Amino acid sequence: MSIRVAIVDDQALVRGGFAVVLGLQDDIEVVAEAGDGAAAIDIARTHRPDVILMDIRMPGMDGLTATKAIVDSADWPVKVVILTTFDPDEYVYEALRAGASGFVLKDISPEDLVEAVRTVADGGALLAPSVTRRLISRFATPPALDPSVVARLDRLTSREREVLVAIAGGSSNIEIAEHLFVGAATVKSHVSSILTKLGLSNRAQVVAFAYESGLITPGEGDLGF
Repeated sequence: MSIRVAIVDDQALVRGGFAVVLGLQDDIEVVAEAGDGAAAIDIARTHRPDVILMDIRMPGMDGLTATKAIVDSADWPVKVVILTTFDPDEYVYEALRAGASGFVLKDISPEDLVEAVRTVADGGALLAPSVTRRLISRFATPPALDPSVVARLDRLTSREREVLVAIAGGSSNIEIAEHLFVGAATVKSHVSSILTKLGLSNRAQVVAFAYESGLITPGEGDLGF
């Protein structure tokens, strides 16, 4: 089954370029395009894509507002990848809070763009290296922890905490399964439970939560496997 993709960008040439790159793949189908956030919401509801490539700066409704509206109202597992030429801190964090599953820059190579779509469609989180550095640097000097955020950790079992830390460290479900000596289906179940218990939408938000809650801090040696 093909990955159904919608492309949202106010520049027709950009949309067309992305569409050509993705359309060459046997497992990806570009089902719709839009030039602003309001139109993005409409095509999302009409075409129900698996992945939406969403620009941030557009006339009228911006990409972050559209992302939140789509993710909050969707009754299907849509994934949004924020695709932009800008990478200031506030965009990174606001994108995660809006429910985006990935954040990559427009200078991404065609090969990496294709891989980004596949990764997010498969349930993974995707952050460009420069974006990851910014996210980590935000917590390099830990702010005062919000007690309500920290308290949410109590909803998790000890095994779920292990899985949460592993996700924040960049481990895939397969890597987590190998480390914990359990099946991939079991890990997938843990991930689903973590998202439900913490009220999060995707793995990218899990990464942000792990830092916000103080469960992990930059430089810890036990992140990942």
